Amino acid sequence: MTFSIITATSASPIAPNSSPPSNASLDSDGDIDVLRTKRHKSSKAIITPGETVTEDPQWMRCTPCPPQRWFHVEEVVELCHGTTADPDSAAIFATVAGTIVRTNKLLSIHPLRARYTPEIDDLVVGRIVSVETKRWKVDLSAPLLAHLQLSAINLPGGILRKRTSTDELAIRTFFNEGDLVVAEVQSIFQDGAANLHTRSLRYGKLRNGVFLRVSGTGGGGGVVRSRRQVWTVHTANGGGNVDVVLGVNGYIWICKHTSGELAATAEEAKRANDFTRMEEGVSESMYSNRNDEIPAQTRKEIARLSSCITALVEGGIRVDEDMVMATYHASQDMALGSEEDMDDGERDFLGGERGKKIVEAALATTRR
Repeated sequence: MTFSIITATSASPIAPNSSPPSNASLDSDGDIDVLRTKRHKSSKAIITPGETVTEDPQWMRCTPCPPQRWFHVEEVVELCHGTTADPDSAAIFATVAGTIVRTNKLLSIHPLRARYTPEIDDLVVGRIVSVETKRWKVDLSAPLLAHLQLSAINLPGGILRKRTSTDELAIRTFFNEGDLVVAEVQSIFQDGAANLHTRSLRYGKLRNGVFLRVSGTGGGGGVVRSRRQVWTVHTANGGGNVDVVLGVNGYIWICKHTSGELAATAEEAKRANDFTRMEEGVSESMYSNRNDEIPAQTRKEIARLSSCITALVEGGIRVDEDMVMATYHASQDMALGSEEDMDDGERDFLGGERGKKIVEAALATTRR
C-alpha cells in the first residue's frame, strides 16, 4: 500500500478593499465588524501571541510607546493595548493571549492574565523587598518595583517635621524586608514604576491578619476598582468585626478590626488645628511587628472570608465588596442548612463543588 503526501496550500488573504464575507456585519459607519467574521465568531474567541488580528488598514494604529527595558530587539515596534503593528504592512498582531475588545476604530486585546498596571490614587497592598538609604522598594505584582520614600510616611515624632539623618539610620524600625504595607499610589515615574505614600492614618504596616494573593485588574476573575476597597465586616458566630482590604493589584489583607481610636484622635485634632495632639497620636505602636491576641471565633471568620474570595477567583468572578459580602452570607446559609452528621470542618469547607454552589447562590442574590 502506497502513501502520497500532498502539500498543504495556504488560504489566500483577504484584500483590504475586497467585499466583506457573507457572515460579516457592518456597523453604523459602514465598517466591517471583524469580531463577527468567520475567524472570530464572537468576542470570546481566544487570541494567542503572534496571531494576526486583522490586515484591514481602517483600524487605528497605536501611538508608539516608550521603549521597554526588558525588550532586546534591534527594532522597536509599536506596543500597546496588547497589539503590535507591522511598520511594513497594514497587519496588526497580538502580543498577549486574550479576547478582542473593539472600541470604535481601536482593536485591543483583553489579557487572560496580566501584571498590575499602577494608576494614580489606587489603593494597593505591597510587600517590602529591599531597604535603601531614603526609600523602600515594594512589590506590587507590577512589572517594576514601587518606591516608598521616607518623606512619604508618618513618623512617630510627628508628621510635619523634617526628616533627618537620624531617621535614615533608623529606617528599618519603620519597615523591614518582608513587611506588608497598605498604601496609595501618589504618582507614576516615567519608566512606569509607582511612587507610594502612607501619610494617611488609614495606611501603614499590616498586622493581625492573613494575606491572600489573587489576580488583579490585569484580566480574569480578580480584584476590580470599586466604590470601596476597605470596609469592616460584622461577622457572625461571635467573630466580632473583621477588616477587609482589597488591593487593586490583587493583594488582599483580612485582619482583626482595630479600635480606630488612634485615627479618631488624629482626625479630631486635625479639625481643631491642634497639631501637637496630632503628632502625639502617631505612636510607635503603628510600626510594631507583634500581633495582638486574636480569639478563635475571629480567626475562623477570617478563614471563611478568605475561602469566599478564593471561591470567587476560581469561578472567574470579580472580587469587590458586593460579591464578597454576598458570598459570605451564602456560605453562612449553606453552613446552617448542612446535614447534622457533618462535623465542623466539613460544614465550613468552601472548596470544590461546595464553593461553586456558594458562588452560584451569591450571583443569584446580586441579580435580584
